[in-house]
Amino acid sequence: MTRLLVRNAVLLTLDPDRPDPFPGWFTVGDDGRLTAVEPGEPPAGVAADETLDAGGALVGPGFVSAHSHLFTSGSRGLGMDQTLYGWIEAMTRYTAAADTDDIYWMTRHGAQDFLRNGITTAFDFSDAGLRFEKESAGVARFDSALPDTGFQHAQLRAKVDAGLRHVHSVMLGQGDVDTDAALAQLDDVVALAATADPDLHLRLAISGTVQWASSRDAATLEVAAMRRHGLLNQPHFLENPNEVELQQSKFAWYAEAGALGPDLVFGHFIQTTDEILQAAAAAGCGMSWQPMSNGRLASGVAQIPRIRELGMRVGMGLDDQSCTDVSDPWNNMRTALALLRATHHDPAAMPVRDVLALHTRGSAEVLGIDDSVGTLRVGRYADFLVVDPRRPDTGPVWDAYGTYVLACSLRNLHAVYVGGRQVAEGATLCDPASTEVEAQVHERMARLRAEVDSR
Repeated sequence: MTRLLVRNAVLLTLDPDRPDPFPGWFTVGDDGRLTAVEPGEPPAGVAADETLDAGGALVGPGFVSAHSHLFTSGSRGLGMDQTLYGWIEAMTRYTAAADTDDIYWMTRHGAQDFLRNGITTAFDFSDAGLRFEKESAGVARFDSALPDTGFQHAQLRAKVDAGLRHVHSVMLGQGDVDTDAALAQLDDVVALAATADPDLHLRLAISGTVQWASSRDAATLEVAAMRRHGLLNQPHFLENPNEVELQQSKFAWYAEAGALGPDLVFGHFIQTTDEILQAAAAAGCGMSWQPMSNGRLASGVAQIPRIRELGMRVGMGLDDQSCTDVSDPWNNMRTALALLRATHHDPAAMPVRDVLALHTRGSAEVLGIDDSVGTLRVGRYADFLVVDPRRPDTGPVWDAYGTYVLACSLRNLHAVYVGGRQVAEGATLCDPASTEVEAQVHERMARLRAEVDSR
């Protein structure tokens, strides 16, 4: 059966195998996947349970955030004038006191905020519940301990309950914990994740922590975990503008441990050398780029033109909702364009069409989930956005990509669909539980603030 027919749309499919944009139509099957994507008007015999006339609006795939921390959604506006580790201290002041129920509601709040803003899939670094200690502006550590499995899994449940597709990423045991114990805890995480809805839970990953480790054993443990369960690994790496030589020296830890390869995706990857870039590219590694976060925290500008020249896969992420503050993929794209063009004094440093591709198809490719999301192609999930440049009016559309990326914004986002079902109309979520989620987060954050500040 056909669930939905969408017609009278200007399609930005991001399909690399066909030219777009084009006026066209598509259909969605009962499984929530696209069954046809074609130019023109649908033939007379095409019927569906529901028809959406897009009225000539721009329709593109849902954004994919390749790097996110959804639990931080209730901590925006903190650490306003800090670099990375100072901001983390400010941001986690209250979330560090959260229990399993608190972290569930925080994460669900972040997930529904993404959906409202057109981000239909996210790589989510779950909070491990371990204390983060800053030693200096460039050195920090996590507690030597095993994460709480239930605490981590609550964040997966929150994403599923919100209806957000995701890659769920977990931290391994930190410090001098026993390797067998760390891997056994991961086994429990993997077993629990296997019970989640596979249409929403697309993949499990680990959150690499070599940037904060004091021993090469951290890289060895990550490789053992990756191979044990076939997991993706996205470490925060070479992000901080302080203690750069110390950070760069740890690239060798990954190389010597045998971690370099397609399942290693470097998050941020700013403070690099050309030798590091060449080695990572030659091994087939990917990277995730967070331009808004990197600018907010004064982390620097990633060498994206050189990274792409070397053939590395690149995706884009919104990062912490508390350091992008507004989860706005259009602002993220425009920030990316501005940073690179200003840095290189060259408008060709990042073409407009390319930045949209990086935040959709590119993010899906770097996460290994491009067979499911990131483009409007037959067989992919029907996760799409209806973006109308006439409400409010942005003037004539001379180039659909130029208007979509440069002139449109959240105010032009009129509808968000996941699997062919509408999840947001404008800024209003269709989920009847969304107001309860908001109330829970406000009440819980107020309680945590009172508890922490009274100590």
